[in-house]
Amino acid sequence: MILRSEGWDNPDDLADVPVVTGNGSITQLSELVDITRTVGPSNLTRLNGSRTVRLDISPPEGWSLERTISVLKAQVEPKLKAVLPNDGNIIYGGSADQLDKAIGVMAENFGFALVILFLLMAVLFKSIKDSLLVVITIPLATVGGVIALQALNLVVFQPLDLLTMIGFIILLGLVVNNAILLVHQTRLGQISGLTRFDAVEQALSLRLRPIFMSTSTSFFGMLPLLLMPGAGSVIYRGLASVIVGGLAFSTIFTIVLLPCLLRLNKQDFLQLLSKKASTTAKDITPNKQPASLQSNNHSA
Repeated sequence: MILRSEGWDNPDDLADVPVVTGNGSITQLSELVDITRTVGPSNLTRLNGSRTVRLDISPPEGWSLERTISVLKAQVEPKLKAVLPNDGNIIYGGSADQLDKAIGVMAENFGFALVILFLLMAVLFKSIKDSLLVVITIPLATVGGVIALQALNLVVFQPLDLLTMIGFIILLGLVVNNAILLVHQTRLGQISGLTRFDAVEQALSLRLRPIFMSTSTSFFGMLPLLLMPGAGSVIYRGLASVIVGGLAFSTIFTIVLLPCLLRLNKQDFLQLLSKKASTTAKDITPNKQPASLQSNNHSA
């Protein structure tokens, strides 16, 4: 039924609207229908021609955005899909959509920075092996940053936000400095006529102090951001924890494990691979000698 009448401001005015019936009499609309007040949306939003309902969700205090999204997808989304029509769907927007895009962009930037760093080291050292020795310090530094971030969460909540992700990219440029000093000094010693072992020992004796000095300045420079409370400290706390943990782990790697790798040469790697291959061959080759001896004795 389509009703044409003058404008009305409230349901009472709508109930008093006169309606002409089929027998020619005039009656009020309230005598023909029941008008019930109920709650409805103030406006209808459509997306691709379909009605949409928007739910604004604020996570509880202490919850990260990743945890909130995982709980929504695991516990809330199945219950909503159970009452939706067959063509209904759920779309995450706002911060949830931006988080996925930010993680993807940061992953691409991290990989791009790693490739650029490797190529730059290869050009400077004119050796792919030396550039690999420098770049190999990055994974352990990344592990150190993750461990430091997890340790921080044991004391105070710190989500993996955008600034914390940027800390991992900053870590790429910091942790390679110590490895560059050690590798470069080792190669200089070999050029001057020293053996590989002597060149590594000389590099450690000459570059150990600069390594500790450069690491200490960055390490203690980030500690106030990590330890000092105050307004706004939560913004930079994650970044500081990643850099502090990454520097600590990479320094241990540089002065302990990197000299061991520098002492190895091509022949050492080939011998190690040949020993491993021979050991594997012995394990998989059956021992047929006793059967052959038994056959010979039987024929005799």
